[in-house]
Amino acid sequence: MDSQPAKTPRGRQTREAIVDAAAELMYVHGVAGTSVDKVLAASGAGKSQMYHYFKNKDQLVEAVIKRYLEAILGNQPTIFELHEWADFEQWTQEILAIQSTPKGPIACPLGNLTGELGDDPKIAPLLDNAYREWESHLQRGLESLREKGKLAEDADPARLAQAAMTCVQGGLLMAHLRHDITPIADALKIALEHLKGHARP
Repeated sequence: MDSQPAKTPRGRQTREAIVDAAAELMYVHGVAGTSVDKVLAASGAGKSQMYHYFKNKDQLVEAVIKRYLEAILGNQPTIFELHEWADFEQWTQEILAIQSTPKGPIACPLGNLTGELGDDPKIAPLLDNAYREWESHLQRGLESLREKGKLAEDADPARLAQAAMTCVQGGLLMAHLRHDITPIADALKIALEHLKGHARP
């Protein structure tokens, strides 16, 4: 389902504008409520340019998923440097900081798409891959702790990372729905306590 890469600076700028516009529109209106014409109007691109980079709407959705993941991870820089338990604490604080802004609590864009397209046989695997990449950074951090003797040898880093992600996603959903920061704050606390419950003294 790979889209066509841009080969020139101007082409990259056009492609980025299309993806940015689609990402913003799909976050607010969903994929079904975002037509190609709306994306073109918002991006200032022409239809021929659109179909040069994206053969169909599914390819555009795939690019949007990648954009969402880039933005999510960009707001959690510590997730790339999880070497100590304190780093995991910092990671939770970074998520909470984003949710504590005047615009927050905000819905997870991947969560929005999953709610809409989680049963779509073409899009669901792309969303799952995005979540798995997000989880993989947590898993690597936990594996690093286990190598240092700070995580129980019988702990399963992949399972723990999945549990943490489950807490985060549930917390984000409820916080956004209720316009209340406490669900995500509590979910992050539960996730951290669960991870630390497998710490090696």
